[in-house]
Amino acid sequence: MSVNSFRDDEATVSSRKLRTCLRLFSYMKSYKWSVLGVLAIMTVTVFISLINPLIIERAIDLHIKNKNLQGLLQLGAFAIIINIIFIILVKIRMYVMAKVSNHILLEIRQELYVHIQSLSFQFFDSRPTGKILARIIGDVNSLKDVLVNSVTTLIPDFVTICGVVVIMFMKDARLAAASLSSIPLMTIGVFVVQKISHKRWQVFRKKSSNLNAYVHEDLSGMAVIQSFTAEKETYETFCQLTDEHRKSFIGAVVYADMFGAIVDFCWGLGTMVLFLVGVGMIGSQSVSVGILVAFGTYISMFWSPVMNLSNFYNQLVTNISGAERIFEILDTKPDIENTKEAFVLPELKGAVDFQDVSFTYDEGTNAETKVLEHVSFHVNPGETIALVGPTGAGKTTIVNLLSRFYEIQNRTILVDQYDIKKVALESLRSQMGIMTQENFIFSGTIRENIAYGKLDATDEEIIEAAKAVNAHDFIMQMEQGYDTILKEKGAGLSIGQRQLIAFARTMVSMPKILILDEATSSIDTQTELLVQKGIEALLKGRTSFVIAHRLSTIEKADKIFVIDKGGIIEQGTAKELLQKKGQYYKLYMAQFKNL
Repeated sequence: MSVNSFRDDEATVSSRKLRTCLRLFSYMKSYKWSVLGVLAIMTVTVFISLINPLIIERAIDLHIKNKNLQGLLQLGAFAIIINIIFIILVKIRMYVMAKVSNHILLEIRQELYVHIQSLSFQFFDSRPTGKILARIIGDVNSLKDVLVNSVTTLIPDFVTICGVVVIMFMKDARLAAASLSSIPLMTIGVFVVQKISHKRWQVFRKKSSNLNAYVHEDLSGMAVIQSFTAEKETYETFCQLTDEHRKSFIGAVVYADMFGAIVDFCWGLGTMVLFLVGVGMIGSQSVSVGILVAFGTYISMFWSPVMNLSNFYNQLVTNISGAERIFEILDTKPDIENTKEAFVLPELKGAVDFQDVSFTYDEGTNAETKVLEHVSFHVNPGETIALVGPTGAGKTTIVNLLSRFYEIQNRTILVDQYDIKKVALESLRSQMGIMTQENFIFSGTIRENIAYGKLDATDEEIIEAAKAVNAHDFIMQMEQGYDTILKEKGAGLSIGQRQLIAFARTMVSMPKILILDEATSSIDTQTELLVQKGIEALLKGRTSFVIAHRLSTIEKADKIFVIDKGGIIEQGTAKELLQKKGQYYKLYMAQFKNL
């Protein structure tokens, strides 16, 4: 999978607009009774709008011509009553469709969020977080008007147009033909404009995504920006991206605004032709002043919905690119998912086997990077395995493959002799405790953050886990203790305190297999001494993989694997490896020669 940043436009997804629209509108099936109710309301409102010109015609040709004041007042009272009903029904229609559209947006956003959670690390490695957020937030929000207007505009206006055309031709075919003479010109103009407009809105969506990605990245790295006084450089990049965003918007809007101009021009042209033809026919047996006035009203009733439909089509062209981007994510198949035969893993003992495992990042792309090649080893239940080696050697990759965050390209990984590809993902990961060097603290209380490792954990279990890693004392010193509310990413806590909370979160789950990936790298020496006893107690009795550059933390490991050049180049206890005076010996001496 290729990687893109805020500097790169995302690839355009080619899809048929009709297919995308049908897929979008299919979400209305769950709300069919509400939609049918709205359609019933619109049937009444369209009927009222269609008879209004006939009321005007009757008032002019019958009551005004014959000076029948009583008949005119009765007809006027009837018109007022039905139009009050019209207004009330329109308000009900708008309320119901707004409610339906909001529910559909919620459903789409939830479906998108759930699907994104099922995607593997490779998906998230391939794009900035900001671009994913742009699809969940901005692209979903852009669909609201399309969903509402698809029912409240598309259907009633289409029915109105059809009704007006039928009535006009029934009244006088010559006047009807004159009124509609500019339709071919409008059709050609709208077709050309939408072709160009859709491509420009796709570009705008990409530029919006780039800007969103940069802002997210910039805010996340604000401490680095300020520490290196790089505000000016980041501001210049921001200005460049906003300028691209502005230009793409203007480029799209220029063509989008042509829809209304084309319809207005054709509307005026059709009206002019109608009166040029109609004025010459007044006084003939079939054309009266009332009929010509009614036709003037009907031509407005024809072109006004056409204008609405062109605006809706403009919305569709504008926002369908958002739907395309949403469905592209939904159609992205997870690299790692349960097979149909997947079974729930029983309670583990903790034996682990890698059988000739190889792994390559971005396999088949220009960014292909081979990390592991023919790696094999066996770990007994309860053993502590330390993984050491240079940066990029593949230590973290090994534990990520064991956790199935990435899928191996060939051969097998076994846990208690079960092929991890054949077991249910949740049953595997729920029995593993994983703590990395990047410990994320959620907004919420300390209690909630620790309980994230086991959502049904009792207060006693939470406190016990905190005590085990020596986090309890500093937690109790805080104003609200375990109910202290933490800010996003644990702002206000020291790095060591954040890691201790993350330790407690991992340990409360009481995993069968424990993974510590540079878990003590950010803890000072004094804090490390406190937590080391807790770690030793928790390692006891469970299979553990410990990745560490600080070799003092792994001296008591049952086995040490030295990882380099795509595989395990040395293995044994710390004492055995030191006696060999190989790669581990060199790493050890490099760290301790000055002590």
